[in-house]
Amino acid sequence: MVTPLKSRSELDARGLEKLIEHLVPAGIAGLFVLGTTGEAPSLEYRLRYELVERSCEFVNGRVPVLVGVTDSAPQESVELANFARDCGASGIVAAPPYYFPIAAEDLSRYFLQLADESPLPLFLYNMPACVKVSIGMETAEQCAKHPNILGIKDSGGSLENFRRYLSLRELREDWTFLVGPEHLTTAAVLAGGHGGVNGGANLLPKLFVEACHAAENGELQLVARLQQEIESLGELYTVGDDFVSVARGLKAALELQGICSSVMAPPFQQYDPPQIQKVRGLLARWQRSEMERSETLTRSPSDAS
Repeated sequence: MVTPLKSRSELDARGLEKLIEHLVPAGIAGLFVLGTTGEAPSLEYRLRYELVERSCEFVNGRVPVLVGVTDSAPQESVELANFARDCGASGIVAAPPYYFPIAAEDLSRYFLQLADESPLPLFLYNMPACVKVSIGMETAEQCAKHPNILGIKDSGGSLENFRRYLSLRELREDWTFLVGPEHLTTAAVLAGGHGGVNGGANLLPKLFVEACHAAENGELQLVARLQQEIESLGELYTVGDDFVSVARGLKAALELQGICSSVMAPPFQQYDPPQIQKVRGLLARWQRSEMERSETLTRSPSDAS
């Protein structure tokens, strides 16, 4: 989930509530706050805590809320985990600590200690593009033995590597396997994964819900059609030319929809008018596609004939 902001130091609480009401009724399985698309590392700690509290309040138990606690200081992660538990969150998500390179043995110890100290279940977060460290199979295998570690979100971008993680089902049948890059979601589910944590679902939640369900049910023709729409959404992320273009594009589109502000967390800024116009054109096209898809899915057999 993106983090709606009024300014660098103020949460857009009304926008947050509207965003959650845009997402939950669409059938999403849960929310992940304070992740990469949520700009977590750029947010003041006070804002992070407020976002967790308000999100849990607005969700009100309707779906699980997972809270990103990734930090360079492990104690900060533990304190946020305790706060998330008090707010009613269901779990925490942690990538390897960033800045210092970390050996596999140290990384394993870090995750195991965090799982020991966290009052909530822990999900591993493989995000090498941001933290410059990958969660290797040796670390993942050790973590699969800990009862308070319940799965992994893989944003490494390799379906082959995701399939390697899936082999851990032999150790833990109860583990959850989620993929990060949204264009890999249907392929990951068809391979045996459980779903995706998709930034694009901020904008078009029903598209991703329908794509996941189609993959779960093996409806390959429907999967192929919905996959084309998911990949076309990637145009939004190329309006800009940097890594944060995902969050920037999504926020711009959400503001155009009247859901929340497009303010970015520093050091980044929202799009200028020429870029906003490009987003406006893309949004209009996707809204037409969503209406057509909705009509197709609700058409009765007699109508189809």
